[in-house]
Amino acid sequence: MSGGYGGADILHDCNISVDKGEIAVVVGPNGAGKSTAMKALFGMLNLSQGNVTLGGEDITCLSPQERVKKGMAMVPQTNNVFASLTVQENLEMGAFLRRDDIFQTMEHVFELFPILKDKRNQAAGELSGGQRQQVAVGRALMTTPEVLMLDEPTAGVSPIVMDELFERILEVKQTGIAILMVEQNARQALNIADTGYVLVTGKNKFTNTGEALLASPEVRRSFLGG
Repeated sequence: MSGGYGGADILHDCNISVDKGEIAVVVGPNGAGKSTAMKALFGMLNLSQGNVTLGGEDITCLSPQERVKKGMAMVPQTNNVFASLTVQENLEMGAFLRRDDIFQTMEHVFELFPILKDKRNQAAGELSGGQRQQVAVGRALMTTPEVLMLDEPTAGVSPIVMDELFERILEVKQTGIAILMVEQNARQALNIADTGYVLVTGKNKFTNTGEALLASPEVRRSFLGG
């Protein structure tokens, strides 16, 4: 993919992919184009070159709403819950495109995130940062996606909450969903990644398994603080 805003490309021949039941993590310095790549994949950014495929189907020309219908879900970094609605209402909003029984999916979300079941009638805006992130991920799961995209899911949460969120993300992976994640906590994210992408100025600098990237002296020195 190549693309950007106002005629200036931020992404330059950037390649990112993720398979079912796997976690792909995109890391890199600030301004590397990580969130831009997520927006491009989700249809929020026009590409000047390249394409986006889902299950072998070219979806480059589809809107974000049409991509949701095809099986993509994205959790943005900020403003990702309806603060005045209850936890349960937020989850119901995630299923607005569905015409089947949503409550089995909701029970699955409550199994993944037990705290949400306890607080199902509480306004999402009253929850802690980590709990709001769980609501946001849970709402995305209500669409029963094939691909779950997470933009900085641990931004602004404590290390303990970060570890818990990563554990839940690993549980979601076990259900066969493909998970694509942009993450600022690179070392911890690569630790759970099947595939890691290191972006620099909108280009693929390194691509390998999470384990191999963590073991690479150059990656550690340049991006992981030694």
